[in-house]
Amino acid sequence: MKKVLVTGGAGYIGSVLVRQLLERDYKVIVLDTLNYGGESLVELFNNSNFEFQKGDILKTDNIKEALIDINVIVNLAAIVGDPACSKEPELAKETNFIATKNIYKIAEEFGVKQFIFASTCSNYGKMLDPEQYVNEESPLSPISIYAETKVASEKFLLSQDKNNNCKPTCLRFSTVYGLSPRMRFDLTVNEFTKELALGRELIVFGEQFWRPYCHVSDIAKSIIHVIESDINKVSFNVFNVGDTNENYQKQMIVNEIINQIPNSNISYVKKNEDPRDYRVSFKKIQTELNFRITKTVKDGINQIKNVVENKIIKNPDNEKYKNI
Repeated sequence: MKKVLVTGGAGYIGSVLVRQLLERDYKVIVLDTLNYGGESLVELFNNSNFEFQKGDILKTDNIKEALIDINVIVNLAAIVGDPACSKEPELAKETNFIATKNIYKIAEEFGVKQFIFASTCSNYGKMLDPEQYVNEESPLSPISIYAETKVASEKFLLSQDKNNNCKPTCLRFSTVYGLSPRMRFDLTVNEFTKELALGRELIVFGEQFWRPYCHVSDIAKSIIHVIESDINKVSFNVFNVGDTNENYQKQMIVNEIINQIPNSNISYVKKNEDPRDYRVSFKKIQTELNFRITKTVKDGINQIKNVVENKIIKNPDNEKYKNI
């Protein structure tokens, strides 16, 4: 039975991933500082294959303690998103880049076999040709501290000796949405749907810009898919995670929400320049690993609509549902 360490396992993606791993009978250790609380993990303590260690990836002792007998590391712990990274840029660099290097070096020393790094499609920045899709071979053009730290981490991991025991894989995630035990309402699909489900006016900035979107459960599935793939196919490799059909402009997302919440009140604020504007191809992960998503933006909108309208989450405006 493989033993997997998930750093940031109490977070938005991590808390979904940990459950999926446990369902597949992996032993799972979560290393997390619990900056956003630990409620997302509470019932997992009933599972004998689950273990929790409160700790910080910036502390070498915490990493070494968590890495004992680990086969696979999924490094999700990070300062996530442009606003959070801009607020604390030095901490973002230390957490997202310096700590990633340190974890990998210790993992190699401890004989860990696989290192899966959570990267982002925002590394692409802006399409050179608006008629084309960027792919894993396209030039990277990070325009935020967040993306810069992810690009730097990718370069470090992919430049390691191919003979190393610890084989890295970099996954560039689409913009995430959907329900999670550590819920977030500061993500585009979730936020837009929440506002309109509450009957409020939604103000949209730059409705024409493109991004790819992927449900959080499919992001988690992609990680497990890599763990269970032929190591020769995934080691020292990069994959975009999502589906080519799930590239959306903000206007298109709004239209999908209106289909489910008619008579919505929308205002648009013209924005002619957004440094992040990219349509992404996901052909590689589909053809090389046979990975397919199971949920679409329409499904995510329906989930959020039901949760908000039925008051399953009583106060979705609570600051705990945001990363900043």
